[in-house]
Amino acid sequence: MTIRRLEILKRTSMATIHGNTVYIAGQCGAVGEDIRSQTRTALAKVERWLEASGSDKSKLLQTTIWLSRMEDFAAMNEIWEQWIDPANPPSRATGIVQPAVPGLDIEVIAVAAV
Repeated sequence: MTIRRLEILKRTSMATIHGNTVYIAGQCGAVGEDIRSQTRTALAKVERWLEASGSDKSKLLQTTIWLSRMEDFAAMNEIWEQWIDPANPPSRATGIVQPAVPGLDIEVIAVAAV
């Protein structure tokens, strides 16, 4: 069994590839951005790790999205719907949590086939 980790940090790897699956750590926007910008930034980071793993948006299996406020749900979905592959939308869950870093209002976690 081979496990490959991309960008190993002190507490996490940004992506972990096992078999034909890649697990992407939570990706956020930047403090000070509005929710649309934070969503675009987080999704661009997810896409970067998909590409680095040999995958792409059409191979997303599951995503989990954490928002700091339910009021951001519609704006986040607006950007999400522009970003996903409409022929291959992944399973998705969205929840509300207090952010680990104040001002980071979205975190996207993804699992994809490689």
